[in-house]
Amino acid sequence: MAEHNDIGIAGENLAAAWLQQRGYELLHRNWRAGPYEIDIIAKKGRQLHFIEVKARRASPVGYPEDKVSRKKFRHLKRAADEFLFRNPGYQWIQYDIVSITFHRYKDPDVFLLEDVFL
Repeated sequence: MAEHNDIGIAGENLAAAWLQQRGYELLHRNWRAGPYEIDIIAKKGRQLHFIEVKARRASPVGYPEDKVSRKKFRHLKRAADEFLFRNPGYQWIQYDIVSITFHRYKDPDVFLLEDVFL
């Protein structure tokens, strides 16, 4: 498996654990609707969260969340629309990004961008 895939999987695992530690109930991971995917679907209180996880090694240029393009967000929204169609009843939804930067000699940085809309 390519190194970027390993980083992505490690990032999703770390994000899931990090969210659970903060009171999120994970409902689904890697939920698919046709060609579209949602990395994590979670609930906290009455709010349903559709979460995109972006992870990368530390770099002097940019942050992981910078890699969430309008196209990627559009795909996330289409998958979320399908999820809500199949699972009606959620009134409060939110789109979030968990940004993870892995460092060589220190613990990863985890940052939650809440209620994102591109």
